[in-house]
Amino acid sequence: MYRRTLLNRLQGTLLCSFSGLAACATSSIRISSFMAVDRLVDEAIARKDVPGAVVAIGHEGKIVHRFVAGHRAIEPDVEPMTWDTHFDMASLTKATITAPALMQFWEKGLFQLDDPVAHYLPAFGCRGKEAITIRQLLTHFSGLPPDLDLSTPWNDKESAIQRAMASTPTQAPGTRFIYSDINYIVLGLLVEAFSKQSLDSYAQEHILNPLGMSQSGFMPSPTLRPLIAPTQYDEHHVPLRGVVHDPTARRMGGVAGHAGLFSTADDMAGYAANLLARRANRPSLYPLRPDTVRLMTSPQSPMDSHDVRGMGWDISTHYSTPRGDVFPVGSFGHTGYTGTSLWMDPTSDSFVLILTNRVHPLDIHGKAIVQLRRDIATAAAQALLST
Repeated sequence: MYRRTLLNRLQGTLLCSFSGLAACATSSIRISSFMAVDRLVDEAIARKDVPGAVVAIGHEGKIVHRFVAGHRAIEPDVEPMTWDTHFDMASLTKATITAPALMQFWEKGLFQLDDPVAHYLPAFGCRGKEAITIRQLLTHFSGLPPDLDLSTPWNDKESAIQRAMASTPTQAPGTRFIYSDINYIVLGLLVEAFSKQSLDSYAQEHILNPLGMSQSGFMPSPTLRPLIAPTQYDEHHVPLRGVVHDPTARRMGGVAGHAGLFSTADDMAGYAANLLARRANRPSLYPLRPDTVRLMTSPQSPMDSHDVRGMGWDISTHYSTPRGDVFPVGSFGHTGYTGTSLWMDPTSDSFVLILTNRVHPLDIHGKAIVQLRRDIATAAAQALLST
């Protein structure tokens, strides 16, 4: 029913570049120069595509290259970028928090992936959403629009819930990939319904704490403000620093299934290394079973779609530029609107983490970050190939 056949075909087209990385997974390679990665970052900063960046490249459970450059802030004061800078992770929240939190309840047998969402959130079962399944929300095949309507001045979580429950699909569910924050707002509500806790409390207790991610969480303390990379100005021209950039999550109070997580390079690198280790059934702190992680990172989208999504994770869509030109289809990852991205390749046991606040002070460099992610991933994979 799902996308394994297409995935195998796509993997075959990349076999030449893929075979070298596969060899890396079984040998203790000597990491050569990552100067090309560093140069790409420096050039992006010089072009003012990003104010600064933190890059971490991992292999076999370790960070094999790290690079910090540019500035954490350029307005109102100039501040240097540092390794311990905290970033608004934006939509990486979907894949790293909401999806695995929900799958913990799947492991307990509390739901099946093809259950209608309305079985657990009855108010959702209206306006053509009666048959939308949990799997369709996880893969963005629900047919729901990209976001809640922000044209009216609502400003609380309950208003967001009402709007999500009353939303109407723009496409027949299960027929088309539409990346939608509404999907993950609803999934966050499912986590809260199953856990009887707020999403941030549940995530702290069952995702972040088990992974030792002590520098991560929703709604960071004001004491961390000097370490947080600012994003842009809000509608009142107030600089956002330690306040979630996403306008819908901000209206919801800073905690939502689609955005709101803040984290650091250390914590996110640890997350990636533990996920890859758990997927390979090696010792790991990742709080899901190996088979569950493999399920989430394999094709779960309809077989007749050209867009390949796992549950939470992107595999092969127009959002997959952080894979670069060398990592194979079958690797997976996610991006965040603020300028963050994480891409992981289980075959070579490698990951590329890029953290920027490219929307600071103005959101004007969206296309540039897309190309930068691709170029860094390509250069990183080429460096991993060399011995």
